Amino acid sequence: MKNVVAIVGRPNVGKSTLFNRLTQSRQAIVNEEAGTTRDRQYGRVEWTGREFSLIDTGGWVVNSDDVFESEINKQVQVAIEEADVMLFVVDVLTGVTDLDDEVARKLRRSNKPVILAVNKADNYETHALAAEFYSMGLGDPYCVSAINGSYTGDLLDRIVEALPAEISDETEEELPRIAVVGRPNAGKSSLVNAFIGEERHIVTDIAGTTRDSIYTKYNKFGLNFYLVDTAGIRKKNKVNEDLEYYSVIRSIRAIENSDVCVLMVDAVRGIESQDLNIFSIICKNKKGLLVCVNKWDLVEDKSPESIKTYIRAIQDRFAPFTDFPVLFISATTKQRIFKVLEKARDVYENRYRRVPTAKLNEVMLPIIENTPPPAIKGKYVKIKYITQLPGGNVPSFVFFCNLPQWVKEPYRRFLENKMRENWDFSGTPIQIFMREK
Repeated sequence: MKNVVAIVGRPNVGKSTLFNRLTQSRQAIVNEEAGTTRDRQYGRVEWTGREFSLIDTGGWVVNSDDVFESEINKQVQVAIEEADVMLFVVDVLTGVTDLDDEVARKLRRSNKPVILAVNKADNYETHALAAEFYSMGLGDPYCVSAINGSYTGDLLDRIVEALPAEISDETEEELPRIAVVGRPNAGKSSLVNAFIGEERHIVTDIAGTTRDSIYTKYNKFGLNFYLVDTAGIRKKNKVNEDLEYYSVIRSIRAIENSDVCVLMVDAVRGIESQDLNIFSIICKNKKGLLVCVNKWDLVEDKSPESIKTYIRAIQDRFAPFTDFPVLFISATTKQRIFKVLEKARDVYENRYRRVPTAKLNEVMLPIIENTPPPAIKGKYVKIKYITQLPGGNVPSFVFFCNLPQWVKEPYRRFLENKMRENWDFSGTPIQIFMREK
């Protein structure tokens, strides 16, 4: 897991400007008006080979009647608890204020490394004014100018020095990573517990019990990989509890770092819009997919027709990508749970399937000849040769033709479907590129 650095301070000292400067982005809104930043913003910073997450927080205030201010303070408090290093930003032009002292007291109590960044030090005259910040007892102040970037390199050197040794996820990179994802309370932790045969993860009826992405090594029955139990991902407007924000971020990160995602769907509640959102995150990241309809023991009608209807409903909602395995399981009664692991392994193998170029051309060229791409403006597209790109985490194929720009999405989908009919790419996305021969 990456280290986390939180930017804290009172309103209007330039925290968001510094955040944008360090992350080299324009992610945080910057405005002259105090209190512009309300929610925590996340960014990624890379410096001298080290990478860390940076959090921009709202300004810390006390004894205010503004309804937002108490919420902002709560957000800042959570950022302080979550971070490995605090970046305390103050304003050299206004000097030490009562609010600065209040924040400094809070940071000293946290017993975490604190770096004091004195902002708006645009010239050498202002550097002399920074001496008064020694009174806070937080060590040497670092003079910077967020607006023009002066001395931010020195500040980053100091941050990297203060970061603890990088926490590894205790995973060996070469082993497949299978992430169990889904809405809150879909039975993700119960499934992982059923796999490993012990109550390693807390399971309750309360949605949102799991908050971290937890890696568990699984090495049984000839299967060897990492299982990741993630927090449930819910809609933005439902994320109201402080810690939950981090849980959702970590779950999305777990999807990004996995090879295959086991998407848990609640059989009783059916497919909801949040399942579609998670599905779209998996597709965007081009990960392998296996859909598990959990709590199947609670469904009364288990006839083959009912199963077919359920599979059709899932495929209709997830179209156009419909070539993925669907399993009906129960994590509590352990019904068909071993099948989940076997299918997940199959999907992982499909991601790295190689089709020999000769075979590819032998099968696909006659199909293309019988059903060529539609002519556009009297121009005919002729596909001459196909090959699979080496490496990569997703099977990628290049079709060499005379007019690649005229091959539209429906025909690409047709080619993909024909390839899926001839080779087993179940559960994995396929990339098709058209190139001029």
